[in-house]
Amino acid sequence: MPAVGFGTLIPDLAKTKDATKTALEVGFRHFDCAERYRNEEAVGEAMREIFEAGTVRRDEVFVTTKLWNTNHRPERVRPAFEASLRRLQIDYADCYLIHTPYAFRPGDDQDPRDESGQVVYDDGVTLAETWAAMETLVDDGRCGAIGLSDITLEKVQEIVAIARIKPAVVQVESHPYLPEWELLSFCQEHGIVLLAFAPLGHASTPNVLEDPVITAIAARLDMTPAQVALSWGVQRGTALLTTSTKAARIHENFEISPLPEDAMSEIRNNITTNIRFNTVVHSGVPGFIPRTVTGQ
Repeated sequence: MPAVGFGTLIPDLAKTKDATKTALEVGFRHFDCAERYRNEEAVGEAMREIFEAGTVRRDEVFVTTKLWNTNHRPERVRPAFEASLRRLQIDYADCYLIHTPYAFRPGDDQDPRDESGQVVYDDGVTLAETWAAMETLVDDGRCGAIGLSDITLEKVQEIVAIARIKPAVVQVESHPYLPEWELLSFCQEHGIVLLAFAPLGHASTPNVLEDPVITAIAARLDMTPAQVALSWGVQRGTALLTTSTKAARIHENFEISPLPEDAMSEIRNNITTNIRFNTVVHSGVPGFIPRTVTGQ
């Protein structure tokens, strides 16, 4: 898995296709997709056009996609996986993740709600049962690796303890305001890649890219604050995902370089803000929550 990846959570289908092609042209070789994003077809079209042009080969690109919450029942895992492959126009996935550890009521409605607007969960399946179904995809050879997403350390430990095929990847929100050091340490001990989404804090408030520690390092090293945050993420041992529809920003996010050790120490020791911006780990429902004040 290339350490610097491109996330495809882009609502507009035309922009998804254009951004994916730009990312491939810039040099990104790791793409993170999901059934839930509802744009796998656009990503697939972009990849197919680039592959057919001969500038990039399929075997040079690491493609991840994800099992959505409504497909946790074992009998739904393989059909969901195969549907994602068809939409992406690929024969195999390099990695397939359980999007969240929460099972929703099975069906075509990705966001099942009751009369009061509350999510309808599925208590008829366990995460361990879903994981066992994921393992069979690796057995069949069409999925290179499997993993978990939007999950706590405790839940990761539960799966590692019972898994026949261990998770290869754990994807979670992580950035200088949510470094997840304990989870990173556990992953490294077990040979698991920690894959950080929102590595720039998703432009939420308080803004990671406006942090005085980050901006001072950026000014000193003639880098942008985004490049500092991304370089920090890779250098400390995580892989990460960036997303943009702007060509200049896609280039900027790819052009990162190592930080000196004093900068790494400053980020670890001098940044005290600790905030999770995305509440998905508590409900299985993705979403960044607005913040208007700094704090703990």
